[in-house]
Amino acid sequence: MYELPLGDGSVRFDLPDCEVDVAEPPGAEPVDVPRAAHEAVENPHGPRLSQLVDADDLVCIVVTDVTRATPDDLLLDALFDELGRAGIPPAQVRVLVGLGLHRPMTDGELEAGLGEYADRAVNHDPDDCVQVGEVDDVAVEVHPSVAHADRVVSTGMVEPHQYAGFSGGAKTVAIGAGSESFIRYTHGPEMLGREGIRLGRIEDNPFREAVDRAGDEVGLDFCLNVTHGPSGILGAAAGQPRQVVRDLAGTAREALSVEVDDTYDAVVAGVGAPKDANLYQTTRAFTYVTLGAKNPLAGGDGCGRGRVVVPAALHEGAGEGTGEQRFYDRLSGADSAGALYGELADGYEPGAQRAFVVARALRDHDLYVTDSAAPAVVEDCLMHARDTVPAAIEPGSRVLVVPDALDSLLV
Repeated sequence: MYELPLGDGSVRFDLPDCEVDVAEPPGAEPVDVPRAAHEAVENPHGPRLSQLVDADDLVCIVVTDVTRATPDDLLLDALFDELGRAGIPPAQVRVLVGLGLHRPMTDGELEAGLGEYADRAVNHDPDDCVQVGEVDDVAVEVHPSVAHADRVVSTGMVEPHQYAGFSGGAKTVAIGAGSESFIRYTHGPEMLGREGIRLGRIEDNPFREAVDRAGDEVGLDFCLNVTHGPSGILGAAAGQPRQVVRDLAGTAREALSVEVDDTYDAVVAGVGAPKDANLYQTTRAFTYVTLGAKNPLAGGDGCGRGRVVVPAALHEGAGEGTGEQRFYDRLSGADSAGALYGELADGYEPGAQRAFVVARALRDHDLYVTDSAAPAVVEDCLMHARDTVPAAIEPGSRVLVVPDALDSLLV
């Protein structure tokens, strides 16, 4: 019997007619998050935050949104304590939720994620931005709360990311608090087609470099990030953004990498909350498996297509934000993955980049989504819906189960 996450719970299934292996990364012991956050702030990469600010500074802290499992309330505790050391009262600190093109967080989500800081938090609006610089002749624009602050700080989750290698660092500000112009540039087909843009890679990664340079233009002074695995938060680091990402990416690689030597007919990939709330986020499991350092699936070479099976709640359907709706519109309006990939290779609006990457993977492999509340949405998007995991797998298949696909690096 196997068990994978499904929303806030789990789903159990058996595959008695299949040969099954399980990809379990080594993991690591979770840390005490409040203690780790305070220790990171007190021993940062570079100067302490209290040394960077003056008592009369207006500070903006950009935090992550509901699509990241970042303990932002605990990270804000450490940051507010540190700002208090410099004599900055809470009234001089603004909290901005870095949405990018995702939907705004509800009052209930803000309270659950930010605790006592929810009342001072504002959702980012990508249509209300101020230009603060340029990267590669592309405007870097951010929310006025960021642009007009004397000091800019961010939280973040350093986790495997399809384009940035690992998320976190300047990405929370440059993308989360940015406008469509820079998101269009970094997520466009010309950028995503460059060599070096790969899951788990931060060195010589053009996407990561562009985001970091945008952080310089914004004036991101200090960040406090964490990384996580199936067991929980595995570490925290603070200070200069590039060094923070490098530090935590090393922690994550050691804990999340698992060697895969064989090829399989199917991969069953676990996601769970918050990522399986909508199809846009859920498809990360599909592309992480098929477009990562090691694709464990047979297929794409005339020897069978291979499939990824993902149990997902999908209580938001395709997703409610601008980017999620563009993703759905592109996939649901396509006749085939190959045709859609060719069409999107000529350009697309921000948000549709996930459709571009999914179409790339769908040319060689099938995606089955099971146990969801939105099977019609799945079927609309060149994918297959099934009621259960066993119903999505052919008897006699060789199957790899990846219990936490977004926190596993297959190598």
